[in-house]
Amino acid sequence: MSSEKGPNFLEEIISEELQEGKFPGGIITRFPPEPNGYLHIGHAKSICLNFGLAKTYSGKTNLRFDDTNPVTEETEYVESIMENIKWLGFEWDAVYYSSDYFETLYGYAVKLIKKGKAYVDDLSAAEIAHQKGTPTEPGKESPFRNRSVEENLILFERMRQGEFKDGEKVLRAKIDMTSPNMHLRDPLMYRIKHAEHHRTGSQWCIYPMYDFAHGQCDSIEKITHSICTLEFEVHRPLYNWFIQELEIYPSRQFEFARLNLNYTVMSKRKLLQLVNENHVHGWDDPRMPTISGLRRRGFTPESVRHFCDKIGIARRENIIDFGLLEFCIREDLNKRAHRAMVVEDPIKLIINNYPEGQIEMMSGEINPEDESCGHRAIPFSRELLIEREDFMEDPPKKYFRLFPGGMVRLKHGFIIKCTGFEKDSFGKVHTVFCDYFQESRSGSDTSGLQAKGVLHWVSAQQAIPVELRIYDRLFKVENPAGDNFKSYINPESLRITEGFAEPYLAKATLQERYQFLRKGYFCLDKDTTTQKLVFNRTVTLKDGWKKE
Repeated sequence: MSSEKGPNFLEEIISEELQEGKFPGGIITRFPPEPNGYLHIGHAKSICLNFGLAKTYSGKTNLRFDDTNPVTEETEYVESIMENIKWLGFEWDAVYYSSDYFETLYGYAVKLIKKGKAYVDDLSAAEIAHQKGTPTEPGKESPFRNRSVEENLILFERMRQGEFKDGEKVLRAKIDMTSPNMHLRDPLMYRIKHAEHHRTGSQWCIYPMYDFAHGQCDSIEKITHSICTLEFEVHRPLYNWFIQELEIYPSRQFEFARLNLNYTVMSKRKLLQLVNENHVHGWDDPRMPTISGLRRRGFTPESVRHFCDKIGIARRENIIDFGLLEFCIREDLNKRAHRAMVVEDPIKLIINNYPEGQIEMMSGEINPEDESCGHRAIPFSRELLIEREDFMEDPPKKYFRLFPGGMVRLKHGFIIKCTGFEKDSFGKVHTVFCDYFQESRSGSDTSGLQAKGVLHWVSAQQAIPVELRIYDRLFKVENPAGDNFKSYINPESLRITEGFAEPYLAKATLQERYQFLRKGYFCLDKDTTTQKLVFNRTVTLKDGWKKE
């Protein structure tokens, strides 16, 4: 996954290693999500990195589910993760689960007990945390630290057999309670959890901790490059300690800077809060930074991969502007989106001198960026609908839309001149009257007339009703940090409105992307029914976001 700036530091490392003759069988990477939620844009960066490196160096990537916490994990999350990886355009070499290795991991723990490198501790979680000390003060050894090997083996087996309650005992590695690295102060290896596992059921009631399972699973699969985000850098000495003490395949851990995106949150815990407390409508709400949410909003896999490519891979943490993600999707959709006209807040436009009852078809490009898409037929009639904001009774200077006596061109149609208007009893304009110039038809204009403004429109009789969901950023501040992050939710992040579309959109599909002229890029939503088309706005045509 080289960025536009050239090879990243991981590619430089791997290239040098391969030149030295290491890994004759090829490199092996892995993507190891925990199935306790939906993947988000940060995971997309890791996916592109791990699968991209394997592709660049003719290696392979395993998909491994880190399913060591039965309380939070569900098959639904497993399925969504697999679906989203495929949607991004990647294929794994094999699918594994940490639970595949539970018996092997148990054997590794027994081996460490026999070496005098692990012990069963009866202290509570609070007592263990207290005795660990602080970064500036050494920890205190547990009174159970020097139990005999025989006693530890018996207790650990009894833990497995379910003889103890949750939290009653744990298995800890025996390393160094005075280490300046807190992760080496006798870390937990196993805890008791009497809970149903989504794959193993009630077969196990003890489960390995992440730090014990991760490196050993990498080793079992002979992962050559175990790539994590920077917060795991301090875990690396423990990763290496377990592998060295167990004398197993020496997988190695590397770290890169995680994706930090402004105007959103990436914590699964916080995303779960947003879902459970109904601040959003599910994990695939188009305002969510989840891959499922981005898909539903209309993002393409190409745009997400391009975004990950542009931000690159680095060792230094930084915050990426949400506008860059929007830039990438605009750039992609401009090339692929079908054009169409939709009027959101309509007023009627009547062409006085157009024959009543006559309908003729105008020709509009489906996509001016791609001639192979051809043209669409757009019905034109005496009564049209235009945007309310496209007419002003008393306009300011340099107003190039419609006003009394003013001329505009109707997109793909004729030049018209405003002759009058009508208001309702509240003083609100509801109808505008115009004359059209027959010789000014788009593509064959011989009128010699000039009109600076161009308006989109739909034929009143043939227009089809649509629901438009106008999405914006979920948070109104760049960094919605802290436990009060929900107080920064943008109340304008979703606006639902009704509109009228040209008949071309009656055949819209979930796979296609559309540019509604002057409005932005849209896609059909899964809530669409035979009675109502629902469209989600993916992004505006230009970046119009204003900071609070």
